[in-house]
Amino acid sequence: MMIFGRERLNGHYGGAAFVIGNTLSSIPYLLVNTLIPGAIAYYLVGLQKGVEHFFFFVLVMFISVILIESLMMVVASMVPNYLMGIIIGAGIQAIMMLNAGFYRLPDELPNPFWKYPMYYIAFHSFPKSQGSGTSTITGEEIFVTIWHMPMGYSKLIDMVILFGMVVLYRLMFFSIIKISEKIKPTLQTFRCIT
Repeated sequence: MMIFGRERLNGHYGGAAFVIGNTLSSIPYLLVNTLIPGAIAYYLVGLQKGVEHFFFFVLVMFISVILIESLMMVVASMVPNYLMGIIIGAGIQAIMMLNAGFYRLPDELPNPFWKYPMYYIAFHSFPKSQGSGTSTITGEEIFVTIWHMPMGYSKLIDMVILFGMVVLYRLMFFSIIKISEKIKPTLQTFRCIT
């Protein structure tokens, strides 16, 4: 962000070019960063056979990593200190995990804040222990009885929602950059006067 600030003041490029360049330049690295561990995890655990299932798994991981990176760029654009940005970003991730089903099931979350809107903006959720029963259980049973997840829509809708969140965070990143371009000169002028 500091380099961008200097480049912007020199007139080399603006906020839109920076956001687009940042997004496009991070895609190859993030793709490799999800493809290799995704292949290891997918085949090591023995998930469903078939190339289309593997590519969907990697694509969901890829979009989730881009989502986290977009969220961290929003935090980095608001926080001037690198270490403070990491702390705040980790805190936001922890809040999302608290209400995503890690510690309490979705139906047990208190409504005013933790379920509406926090549960719905968290992008990951996982189960508690499955308890007793037969040794085999279908995926639909896990989703409905253990995770309390609605099954009325397709997994592609979930992916579109994740992608929409990426776009939203990138637009927030761009907006914060544009707002800071307008506010910083005013604040510096005010400091010089006082």
